[in-house]
Amino acid sequence: PTGPTPAFPLGAKTQDPLAMYLEDIMTVAVNLAGSAAISIPLGKLGTLPYGLQLIAPQRQERKLLSVASAAEALIGDWTKR
Repeated sequence: PTGPTPAFPLGAKTQDPLAMYLEDIMTVAVNLAGSAAISIPLGKLGTLPYGLQLIAPQRQERKLLSVASAAEALIGDWTKR
C-alpha cells in the first residue's frame, strides 16, 4: 500500500507531524530499491478515496504503466456495476 492507513479527512493530522510522516513510510523502500511504482485509484470507502500501489523491478516502467492502464480499465468497468 502507498499508505499504512485509509485516507483521512483533509487537515485531520496537521497537529501530529509524526503521523503525517508515517503516512508516506510505504513509499520509502521502493525509492531506496530503485524500483518503479505507481498508485492508482480504486474507489471510495464512504467519502474517502483508497487506491492500489503497483511495484515493478528496476527499469520496467513501460510494463508497469501497461499493467496500471489495464488495471484502471478493469477497475473502471467493475466500479460501474
